[in-house]
Amino acid sequence: MTQQTSPTTADPGVVVGEDGLARPAWAAVDPLLRDYYDCEWGMPVTDERGVYERVSLEGFQAGLSWATILRKRPAFRAAFNDFAPDVIAAYTESDAERLMADVGIVRNRQKIQAAITNARATIELRQDMGLAHLVWSFQPETTPRPRTFAEIPTKSAESIALSKELQRRGFAFVGPTTMYALMEAIGIVDTHLLDSHRRGSSGVWTS
Repeated sequence: MTQQTSPTTADPGVVVGEDGLARPAWAAVDPLLRDYYDCEWGMPVTDERGVYERVSLEGFQAGLSWATILRKRPAFRAAFNDFAPDVIAAYTESDAERLMADVGIVRNRQKIQAAITNARATIELRQDMGLAHLVWSFQPETTPRPRTFAEIPTKSAESIALSKELQRRGFAFVGPTTMYALMEAIGIVDTHLLDSHRRGSSGVWTS
């Protein structure tokens, strides 16, 4: 997930909600984003299907807001057979056309084709270390400690290296910024603001 703030708006760091809990501004108002932030974002995902789904959704987000993708996620899961790589790897041109006609998802042919391509690449990776193990092998030695949103990186040496390795393995729509968003989303790095009630909640990073 990548978020943006307006250059004319002061970065408030965390915002304390009516429940007394401190969250970043992007997760402080919209109930859908708040629940996603409180319960899911930044928690470890280590299974193949889970990592493949998030790689796919981060790819679909490119150029869009995460809120858009999150609202469409149930439709994505229905359209893409719950992101089962074996099923999607067998998709044909008729499946691609079906997806292009589905108003519930992001109808971008390149992104749809990337999801199919990436399912096939995921299966190929089983002969080696597997997708989840490969992605987690790029976990850095330290994690950011941001107090404001402006202090959160949008990419890192590890996300650049992961992007290059996935591309080498046949994946598409896995640029360095997209891969950093993935690393944030599945707990490989902890970019919760230091004053957020979620900081350190993943168990991967304790501070």
